Amino acid sequence: MRLHRLKVTAFGPFAEPQDIDFDALSGAGIFLLHGPTGAGKTSVLDAVCYALYGSVPGARQAPGTSLRSDHAAAGIPTEVTLELTAGGRRLEITRRPEQDRPKKRGTGTTKDKAQSGLREHTAEGWQPLSRSHQEIGEEIEQLLGMSREQFCQVVLLPQGEFARFLRADEAARGRLLGRLFDTRRFAAVEALLGERRRAAEAKVRAGDEKVLHTAQRLAQAAGDSADLRAWPLPRHQPGDPGLAGAVRAWAAVARCSARERLTVAEWALAAVEGRHAAARRAAEDARELDRLQRRHAETARRAAVLAEAAPERERVRALLDRARRGALVAPALELRGAASAGHLAAAHAETAARAALPASLKDAGTGQLATEEQRLREELGALGAAHRAEQRSAAIGRERANLERESRAAEEQHRESAEWLERWDATRAALHARVDAAQQAATLAEQIAGKLEPARLQLNAARRRDELAAAAERAAAGLLRAREESAAAREHWLELKEARLRGIAAELAEALVAGEACAVCGSSQHPAPARPAPGHVDRAAEDAAHARFEQAEEAKAAVERRLAADEQARAEAAAAAGDATTGELLALTADLSSRHAAAHAAAAGLHAAREQLARAEREHAARSADRLDAERRAAARASHREQLDREQAALEAELALVRADAPTVAARARTLEDRVRMVSAAATALRRAETTAARLKEADDQLADAAFKAGFDTVEAAADAVLPEYERTALQRRMDAWQAEEAMLADRLAESDTAAAATRPPAEPEQAEAYAAQAAAKLRTAGSAFDAARVRCAELDRLSRQAEQELRALGPLREAYERVARLAGLTAGTSADNERKMRLEAYVLAARLEQVAAAATVRLLRMSGGRYTLVHSDARAGGRGRSGLGLHVVDAWTGSERDTATLSGGETFFASLALALGLADVVTDEAGGMRLDTLFIDEGFGSLDDQALDEVLDVLDSLRERDRSVGIVSHVADLRTRVQAQLEIVKQRGGSVVRHRTAASLTD
Repeated sequence: MRLHRLKVTAFGPFAEPQDIDFDALSGAGIFLLHGPTGAGKTSVLDAVCYALYGSVPGARQAPGTSLRSDHAAAGIPTEVTLELTAGGRRLEITRRPEQDRPKKRGTGTTKDKAQSGLREHTAEGWQPLSRSHQEIGEEIEQLLGMSREQFCQVVLLPQGEFARFLRADEAARGRLLGRLFDTRRFAAVEALLGERRRAAEAKVRAGDEKVLHTAQRLAQAAGDSADLRAWPLPRHQPGDPGLAGAVRAWAAVARCSARERLTVAEWALAAVEGRHAAARRAAEDARELDRLQRRHAETARRAAVLAEAAPERERVRALLDRARRGALVAPALELRGAASAGHLAAAHAETAARAALPASLKDAGTGQLATEEQRLREELGALGAAHRAEQRSAAIGRERANLERESRAAEEQHRESAEWLERWDATRAALHARVDAAQQAATLAEQIAGKLEPARLQLNAARRRDELAAAAERAAAGLLRAREESAAAREHWLELKEARLRGIAAELAEALVAGEACAVCGSSQHPAPARPAPGHVDRAAEDAAHARFEQAEEAKAAVERRLAADEQARAEAAAAAGDATTGELLALTADLSSRHAAAHAAAAGLHAAREQLARAEREHAARSADRLDAERRAAARASHREQLDREQAALEAELALVRADAPTVAARARTLEDRVRMVSAAATALRRAETTAARLKEADDQLADAAFKAGFDTVEAAADAVLPEYERTALQRRMDAWQAEEAMLADRLAESDTAAAATRPPAEPEQAEAYAAQAAAKLRTAGSAFDAARVRCAELDRLSRQAEQELRALGPLREAYERVARLAGLTAGTSADNERKMRLEAYVLAARLEQVAAAATVRLLRMSGGRYTLVHSDARAGGRGRSGLGLHVVDAWTGSERDTATLSGGETFFASLALALGLADVVTDEAGGMRLDTLFIDEGFGSLDDQALDEVLDVLDSLRERDRSVGIVSHVADLRTRVQAQLEIVKQRGGSVVRHRTAASLTD
C-alpha cells in the first residue's frame, strides 16, 4: 500500500482545503511531520484512517465527537479524499461524515447524511466503483488485509503504546496481540470446548439421574419384597462409575424375590377358587327354591281375590252393554242440539235487527227490505261528483292561504333588501378601509422581520459570550488546581526516585548469584550484600508515582487546551455580539418580537378582509337582481288570487244543493252508508232465522228414528244411556284386567315344579348367600395377591430392561465427556498435562510474539550497536498466573537476560520502535503479505542522544531498500536539519494550514 495524495476540507483544525502530496514527500524515503502542539499533526493521520475505514483511531471516534472543523464556514462541507495504490490498483476514496448545513430556504440548519465514494484509475480515466459505505469498507479491508485496529498499529506506529507494551504484564500484551492477530477463533475454540464439556457433563449427570430415577422406581415396584438396606443410593451418587454394577445387582435380587412370591400366590389362588365355586352353586339352588315357593303362595292369594270380585264383574258388564247401544243414538242427539242452538241465535239476531229499523220498516218482509236497500245505494252513488267538487273547493282555500303567506314573506324580504341596499355605501367603505389597514400591517411585519433575525443572532452571541466567560473563569480555576496537582505529583515522584537511588544497592544485591560475577564490580564473591532499608522504595512504586505525574501533566494540558478553546470562542462571540449588553439586546429583541407579532397578527386578516369585500359585492349584485324579480312575482300572485276566488264561488253554489241538512258531502255520504248497512243487516237476519227453523224440525225427526232403532222406548231414555268416552274406556279396561288375571292364574296352577316346591321344607337363601360371600371375599384377596405379584414381576422386568438400556446409553456419553473434558482442560490451561498452564489462545499468541521478537531483533541490533536482542519467554508466571507471553531483552555486553521493563528511556524507544517495525512485518505477513510502502512513526525521538538518533535514522533509511517511505511525527528540532522532506503544520487563528518543504523548494 502506498499513499499518493490527501485532500482535507473543514476537517479537524483545517478550515480551508488542504492538499498533501505524499509522492513528493516520499521521494527522500523519510519525511518529517512537525508543528506546534495542537496544530493538527495527528489529525493528518486521523484523516488517512478516516478515508480508509470511515472512522478515526483513539478517543476521537467516541459517540458525540464531531470531525468537523470549528473554524470552517457554515456552507463548506467536511470532506476527506485519499488517493492510494493497493493490490496493484490505484484508487481514490472520498468520505463526508454526517454534518449540519444551513437550510437552502429559511433559517436554521438541516442534517446531511454521511456519504462515501470509491473510484479506480484505469486506461479510460477515473471510473466510479461504489457509493455504499459497506461495500467500500469491505473492498478496502480486503485489499489491505487489515482491520482498522491493525492498520492503526502497523501503519500509524504509536510509539507510546509500544513503550507501554514493553512494560505491560502478560494479560495486557495478550489483549493487544489478540486484537492485532485476531485470535478470536482460538478463544472461540476454548469457549466451544468448555461449552461442550459442560454440555457433556450435563448429559452424563442427566443420564445418572435418569438411572437413579429408574432404580428408585424399581425400589417402589419391589415394595417390601426387597431389602431396602441393600439399596445403592446411600453409597452411590450421579457420576459414580460404580453406580451401574450396584443397580444391576440390586435389580436381580428384587426380580428373584418377586418371582418366588408369585409362585406362592398362584397355588393359594387355585385352592380358593374351588371352595368359591361350590359355595356359589349352593347359594343359587337356595335362591331358586325360595323363588318357586313364594310364586306358589302368591298365585293362591290372587285366585282368592279374583273369586271375591265376581258380582262387580257382572255389574260392569251390564253397564258396558247399555253404553254401546247409547253410542248409536249419540250422533243424532248432537245434531239436534246444534240445530236448536243455531235457531235460538238466529231468532235473537232478527229481534235486534228489527229494533234498529225505522217504524215504517219494523214489520217489513225480506222483499220490502231489499227494495229499500237498492234505493239508498242509488242515492249514495250520486254523491261522488259532489265529493270531488267539495275537495276542489278546499284545495282552492289552501292555495289562497299559501299565496297570502308568500306575499307576506316577499314583502318582508323586499323590506330587508331595501334596508341592506341603503347601507351598502357605508359597508363598502368600511371593508375597503380594513383591506388597506391589513396591507399596511403586512408591510410593517416584513420590515420588522428584517431587523429581528440579526437582533436574535446578536443576542445568542451575547449569551454565549457570557457563558464562555463563566466557563473560562472555571477553567482558569481548574488550571490552577491542575498545575498544583502536577507540581505535587512531580515532587513526589522525584522524592521517590531519589529514595530509590539511595537504596539501589539493595536492588542490585537481590540479583546477585553465588559464583557469578557482579554486574557492578565484576567480583564473583559477595561477602556482604546490601539489604533493603526500612521504607525502601522499589521500581513499582517509582513507576506508579511517575505514572501519576504523567496523568497530572496530561490533565493540566487538557485543561489548558480547554481554556484556550473557551477564550477563542469567547472572543468570537464577543465580536459577534458587539458592545451591547445581554440585557439591552434582550430588551431590543423582545420589543421587536412583540411589534412583529402584533403586525403579523394584523396582517393575517388581509386575506379574510379581501374575501369579505368580494362576498359583499356579490351579495349587492344578487340583492339588486332579487328586488326586480320580487316585483314581477307580486303582480303574478294578485292575478292568480282573483281567478281562484271566482272558481270557489261557483263550486259552493253547486254543493249547497247536494248537502241538504248535512254540513258536508262526506257527512251526507256517511249517513246514507249507515242506513244501507242497517237495512241489509235486518234482511240477512230475517233470512237466517227462517233457515234455522227448518233445520231444527229435521233434526227432531232424525233423533226419534235413531232411539227406536237402538231399542229405547223414548228419546230421554236413549239420552240417559249415553256415557262419555273416558267412562266407557275405564270400564272396558277393568274387564280386560279381570280376564288377563284369570288366564295368568290358570297358567301358574298348571306348573308342576311350583307345586313340587310347595311340598318341600322352607328354603334358607340368606345363609347360603353369606357363605358364598365369604368365599368370594377370600377369592378376591387371593386374586389381588396374585395380580399384585404378577404385576410386580412384570414391572420389575420392564424397569430392569429400561435401566439396562439407560446404562448402555450412558456408556458412550461418559466416554465422550471424558474425551471432551481432557481437551477442554488442555486448551484452558487447567489440565495436569499442560505443564505451563498456557491457554490455547495464549499459545498461539506466544508463537506470534516469538515471530515479532525475532523480526524486531534484526533492527534492534542495528539501533543499539549490536548490544540488545529481544527474546520471547514462555517461563511460567509466579503464583497462580499463566505463562507464555513474557518478553525479555538480552544484553550482549553483560550476557544477562532481563525484563524489558528495566530499559532506560532511550533504550525503551529503541526497543519499542524495533518492536513496532517487527510487528508491522509480522502482521503484514499474517494479512496475506500486503506490501506496506508508507509508514508513520508518532513521537519518541526526544529521548535519544545524537549517536542514537543517527543509528535510528540509519535503520529507518534502510527501509528505502524496499522502496518504503517513513513519516516521522516529532517536535525534535534536530530532526528538521537531518530530514530534508518536511510537512509543517502551521497553527493560525482561522485554522491550521500545511506547508511542504523539500530539499529544492518550499511551497505554501
